Amino acid sequence: MINNPIYLDHIINIKNLVDDTKCYEVVRKLRWPDGKVQCPHCGSSHVIRHGHDDTEPERQRYNCKKCNRYFDDLSCTIFEGHHQPLRVWILCLYFMGLNLSNRQIAQELDLNKDDVQQMTENLRGDVTVKKPVPKLEGEAEIDEVYIVAGHKGNPEAVKKKGREGRRNRLKGARGRGTLEKEKPPVLGLIQRGGDVALTMLENVKQETIAPIIQKTIVVGNTIVYTDEYSIYDRLPEWGYEHKSVCHAKGEYARDEDGDGFCEVHVNTIEGFWSLLRSWLRPHRGISQEKLPSYLGFFEFVHNIRRRGKALLASLLNLLVN
Repeated sequence: MINNPIYLDHIINIKNLVDDTKCYEVVRKLRWPDGKVQCPHCGSSHVIRHGHDDTEPERQRYNCKKCNRYFDDLSCTIFEGHHQPLRVWILCLYFMGLNLSNRQIAQELDLNKDDVQQMTENLRGDVTVKKPVPKLEGEAEIDEVYIVAGHKGNPEAVKKKGREGRRNRLKGARGRGTLEKEKPPVLGLIQRGGDVALTMLENVKQETIAPIIQKTIVVGNTIVYTDEYSIYDRLPEWGYEHKSVCHAKGEYARDEDGDGFCEVHVNTIEGFWSLLRSWLRPHRGISQEKLPSYLGFFEFVHNIRRRGKALLASLLNLLVN
């Protein structure tokens, strides 16, 4: 009987427990759910099979009879053109959904941490670009939070600051921050019982937040709740019914209609900030250059409301379509 944990870790490699054939079957089902393969270049379904990939025999190749171009199961997706096999990318994506750090993923997959960092950056970036833009209506809340984020991994940006790189973790100044102060604001818009939209800003000004709010929150049938910050004073001019609570006076919720329920508050978005901070905590020292992709990935994960294998299926579906 083998009972040495170190030996077990050596003989069990999680990459070998995933079947390559099944991975490609899943991708094909997600990409072409009706079974009709479409050319990613011209959109034609006049396609024939054309053998298999030389290095990965599970990957089917095709020829489009309309534009006469060749493609395969991964063409025009984030998984195309990389040396790591598809099963490794899928496992990496699954671990990202579990919110493992790059270092943890590298250990689980027995990969170089720099390779894993590049993979996760590519995946987060693609999810951020392809995720649907939330549309909020009914009752929405707006608030901002400030995340300490410097220029880790970007020596040129550090040099422009006129200082040496830090060995210790960056500590932000108290109070509200800006991108220049390495404490960028993150604007959060959330529908009560619905989706959230996150945007990293250079600063928090009315001209900065106005286009984001107008693009995300439906005008006409939405009540917007905020705190007393003056940047939200022009919400009525932008077409929204606006109600606020004054935290400076110790007011955190208010009952205006006398039904015993305090409907005027921003507790939903403030509770969401604790979820965001918990999500970011394993990824120590996120730079402001990469923070938007972390926010975009978490926005999609939060809004899809799925975890584990169900979340993995949603992420794969987003990435291959």
